Amino acid sequence: MAVKTIWQITHSCGHQAERDLSDRAADRRAGFAEWLAKQECTDCWRAAKDGDEQDKAAWLEVKRAEEQAESDAWSQQYRMPPLEGTERAVAWGVRCRHQVLAAAYTALVLEGETSETEWEEIEEAARTVTRAGWWIDQRSSEPDDLSELLQAATEADRPTENPHF
Repeated sequence: MAVKTIWQITHSCGHQAERDLSDRAADRRAGFAEWLAKQECTDCWRAAKDGDEQDKAAWLEVKRAEEQAESDAWSQQYRMPPLEGTERAVAWGVRCRHQVLAAAYTALVLEGETSETEWEEIEEAARTVTRAGWWIDQRSSEPDDLSELLQAATEADRPTENPHF
């Protein structure tokens, strides 16, 4: 007599389903059927997963709102100018600027050799970069690179003089 291929599974959620286990080796079907019985059925698993994704989205929305409020307060405290760009880019850029400058301050001043006076010069240069996209692009930069990046950004904004005219 052949080992059965169709198994009646009662899942942990209480739902029952027939499963065709013919794609598994005969000696592995019983163990797999036992494992399936300890799992939720496909419909319950999907419903739970959708709920998890909704919970994750809600958590992320709250987290972003907290980060945005913190970044907005920081921007006001340190007299950072408003950024330019789309509404979405501005919000993201404000968070990125806060994170980039806070990480740089920690690495360069608190843990490094940069003086408060030197930091004030870096901070002043940062105030001149008001394009949200620039801050978004720099979100993964190294703190040690900030001065050079700011210098490049401010030089790119200056008109070049043509000595031939």
